[in-house]
Amino acid sequence: MMGWSCLVTGAGRFLGQRIACLLVEEKELKEIRALDKAFRPELREEFSELQNKTKLTVLEGDILDESCLKRACQDISVIIYTACIIDFIGVPHRESIMNVNDKGTVLLLEACVQATVPIFIYTSTLEVAGPNSYKEIIQNGHEEEPLENTWSTPYAYSKKLAEKAVLAANGWTLKNGGTMHTCALRPMVIYGEGSPILSAGINEFSRVNPVYVDIVAWAHILAMRALQDPKKAPSVRGQFYYISDDTPHQSYDNLSYTLSKEFGLCLDSGWSLPLALMYWIGFLLEIVSLLLRPVYTYGPPFNHHTVTLSNSVFTFSYKKPLYSWEEAKQKTVEWVGSLVDRHKETLKSKTQ
Repeated sequence: MMGWSCLVTGAGRFLGQRIACLLVEEKELKEIRALDKAFRPELREEFSELQNKTKLTVLEGDILDESCLKRACQDISVIIYTACIIDFIGVPHRESIMNVNDKGTVLLLEACVQATVPIFIYTSTLEVAGPNSYKEIIQNGHEEEPLENTWSTPYAYSKKLAEKAVLAANGWTLKNGGTMHTCALRPMVIYGEGSPILSAGINEFSRVNPVYVDIVAWAHILAMRALQDPKKAPSVRGQFYYISDDTPHQSYDNLSYTLSKEFGLCLDSGWSLPLALMYWIGFLLEIVSLLLRPVYTYGPPFNHHTVTLSNSVFTFSYKKPLYSWEEAKQKTVEWVGSLVDRHKETLKSKTQ
């Protein structure tokens, strides 16, 4: 593909910024457009330092703004869609999550048709496959297994609808007569430097295989290359792929402990409620949150969905990753250490 360009949505966030940084190494890439509602000053500076490799244009705009999408898609060859609202306990309004995660995806697909963008790669989530019950056990799952989330919670439901829309758009006819080709990537729970959800779960009965953020970013690059290759593209078009690595299968609590133990984090060894009781308490907390919604936004500490997520055995297979578990762990531990040092400095300045 001669002189091509790429638009990355959600480029100001945890995963999107890493994809943008990897893209600058791609051959014959003439421009990267990074789209998000806002960019931190330090990320803008980091992007500006990449300008000597490839033109990188920062665009601030709303994924629901059709005129913004129209401008962003002009002369673009590839779109990597990572923008979304991630929520597990229902703090943002359901409508906001559905709009960004589902409607925003559809609007961008329609903009692609008008702007004749031939390649669309969607960052989906493991949650479109489940787990649907903490009693359900999936070990070393793969793409051939017919797994589908049945939750009505807005994050899981919106991502499922959006992924279906993206895969259904494969083969659409573009305005210039060309054809759109799409695929979706379903990463496991992502960890790494800058992770927004690296924290302890409800307990340590779950078994998941977390994936390092740079592995997920690299998977997007490989998917893009495959869709650009006439020989590889036919087997990738319209498909979804699970993204994992050799991070050991473990609970969310154990992952947080492993990455933070040298800085004093300890697992809670206290008594915990029976799992079935936790599930129903979570359900009641969800009802309370719903009843209070007209007058007060209440984010419960957990709900029956998060209890299920935190207590399920739900793992998937992988091929040899770009980074080993030891390398990924070391990078993340160093980042956690920098947060601890920054916090200590803040406390020190307040006592002076």
